[in-house]
Amino acid sequence: MESTPTRRSFLVAAGAAGATGLSGCLGGTDAGAGGEATPTGTATGTPIPGESSLLLNWKPSGLHVPYFTAKAKGFYEEEGLTLDAIETGEGSTFSAKQAGLGNVDFAVTSSDQVLNINSRGLSPQSVGVVMQRSPAVVFSTRETFGGELTDVEQLAGKTVGTGPGMVRMLTSLLLAEAGVREDVEMVDTGYDTVQQLLAGEIDAAGGVFGDAISAEAQDYTVDSIPVANAIPSYGHVIAAERDWAAANPEAVRAFLRATARGAAWAQQRPGEATDLLVEANGVLSESRDQQRRKWETMAGEFMLSDAVRDHGWGWSEAEPWRVVRDALADADALGGEVDPSAVWTNDYLDTDSRYVGSYADVV
Repeated sequence: MESTPTRRSFLVAAGAAGATGLSGCLGGTDAGAGGEATPTGTATGTPIPGESSLLLNWKPSGLHVPYFTAKAKGFYEEEGLTLDAIETGEGSTFSAKQAGLGNVDFAVTSSDQVLNINSRGLSPQSVGVVMQRSPAVVFSTRETFGGELTDVEQLAGKTVGTGPGMVRMLTSLLLAEAGVREDVEMVDTGYDTVQQLLAGEIDAAGGVFGDAISAEAQDYTVDSIPVANAIPSYGHVIAAERDWAAANPEAVRAFLRATARGAAWAQQRPGEATDLLVEANGVLSESRDQQRRKWETMAGEFMLSDAVRDHGWGWSEAEPWRVVRDALADADALGGEVDPSAVWTNDYLDTDSRYVGSYADVV
């Protein structure tokens, strides 16, 4: 195991990619779907000692709207939690590892990397599922495909390109589920998948829905098939080091309540929420419309599930974790044994909170 760096020593100076200052607390009220003020039902009113930090899985984008919204609107502060920075990440592997090392309190990562890093001796634990459905999709443009892509079986005899990692594994599982894996040539397109698709070098691509939106932004007509239609798997999750979370349960619960509230506020007001994201990350101003589209797609198609409707925002169930663990094991991508039921918990989800327990009704 690697030595543990000094806490937060890897983080850049606050503000390099962080959110702007609070733009105003709501004083215990929030506008509901119809715009009327309603009690939040979330604020603890009890300050939590110290400052917490959030590490993203990648550069800020529309996929991170809930965190920037919650920080800008003062939702973390209303819960008694001081979130000092939202830091740019270097991929889900990196963020899961930093959470496991205890270098950051909260990290946005993915279910596969929570499993991967746990198999290598660290203990990042998923404390909440942000994307109930994997963002992975198989997509193509009508210009490249020669027509509309509506069914996975249409990919028989075609070339499908993907980048590395879980997207490739899930794409392969989707093709196998449809019975066409042996009839499809899968090629490694590295991190140039969209460009190779638009150039006609591949017939279709395995990526995430943000890739499809990027292709659409270049005036192509894009058709996508979500992997989660056939393969149960999660997208973004929030991870914290297991022992730290157990020692700081109120901080974890506060973070999750505020984030859920940020997601609900942003889903009701996607334009305003996108503006908050752009205000905190000026480099996104030129791609504002793309960022809004990413957020609206994520909120509308990837954050709700039967588990959320039955139990609340952030809820984990066992099967998606098992499916992903098995896929990683089959690909020899784990460092050792890992129990898929041991890397996640619902214990910190405050289902009595309106924005957690009744999230599906609020949005």
